[in-house]
Amino acid sequence: MRITKSFVDKAIPPKPKPDQVSTQDFYRDTAIPGFALRVTSGGAKSFIVEKRVNGRVKRITLGRYGNLTVEQARTEAMKILGKVATGGDPIAEKRERYARSVSLMEVYRDYLATRKDLKDSTIHDYNRIMNGAFEDWLKKPIAEITKDMVERKHRELGKRSEARANNSMRVLRALINHAMSKYEDAKGNPIIIVNPVERLSQTRAWYKVERRKNLIKPHQLKGWYEATLQLNQETTRDYLHFLLFTGLRRTEAAQLRWEYVNFEDQTFTIPDTKNGESHTLPFSNFIESMLIRRHESRQSHFVFPSDSKTGYIQDPRKAILRVSELSGVEFRLHDLRRTFITIAESRDIPAYALKRLLNHKDSSDVTSGYIISDISRLRSPMRVISDFILRSID
Repeated sequence: MRITKSFVDKAIPPKPKPDQVSTQDFYRDTAIPGFALRVTSGGAKSFIVEKRVNGRVKRITLGRYGNLTVEQARTEAMKILGKVATGGDPIAEKRERYARSVSLMEVYRDYLATRKDLKDSTIHDYNRIMNGAFEDWLKKPIAEITKDMVERKHRELGKRSEARANNSMRVLRALINHAMSKYEDAKGNPIIIVNPVERLSQTRAWYKVERRKNLIKPHQLKGWYEATLQLNQETTRDYLHFLLFTGLRRTEAAQLRWEYVNFEDQTFTIPDTKNGESHTLPFSNFIESMLIRRHESRQSHFVFPSDSKTGYIQDPRKAILRVSELSGVEFRLHDLRRTFITIAESRDIPAYALKRLLNHKDSSDVTSGYIISDISRLRSPMRVISDFILRSID
């Protein structure tokens, strides 16, 4: 039959069989071999082209009836069939056009969908970078991001914060690497050959950002601790003390649930850590007293609950500023972990015990793989660190 407007209008949707959810019928045009109408059981009518390309039959959807007229579909079909006749591959070319048009935001979404191992805190940081550093690039095709653009953007971001500029470019580098491995041209080659962020390494343009070394010194601990006792929020106060006395990372402590606190064994476990391995630590007397008190008045499955969307305490900025103001000791949450580490080192705690306390993982250290550190062997180091802090704040 010849596909006409009248024929398309009269085409009746097929009825699925009892064991089918849906079905479709094809009506092939006699005037243009390969041109056809597809009608689904849902009533959708679309124009298609079918043709053997490189030994395989390939089907290309031209568009829906209504969006395309019959004559427009015929014209488009003739163009595609003409390309095939001269050795072209319309499907591969269409795939390449799509690949070259994929925006930075689309790549980012695909990256998040692919990387199942990313933590919520990491995704939160990535979102902040995407919406802050690259807000004006989100709709831009990622294949159009050049080395010069990267260099200018890095310099621009560095005027506000050199550390954030570096972090932003590391995220961009990861996204472009993802795109390089996924999006190809019509011949199967990557649409991006060289990651433009490499320009920063080639020109040594990365900012030299010194690692923070802030901590609360022993003579400052008493003033800091007394300032925390003046906080109105008991949960925030306990959270700050918990970080200091355990050396945990801020998010790991904040997400601690009661189901991972074992009063019988006097241990608590962080199942989801930065290095991917669960982390179990013993109580010190100070921590035990705190947890017992909090457990008796618990109203949430989180040890440090909050009315935030996550349900646990997140960013107690006001409390940090208040304690800093009262004590004269400026600090960030990670400074408490650094303080714990410094105290531990000053007490001559063995290196492997210290690594175990901090859940540090060193794949190059073969010896540590043969040492089984039982939790009971960490009780003494935890007690030593706790006793030092308690003496300092007394």
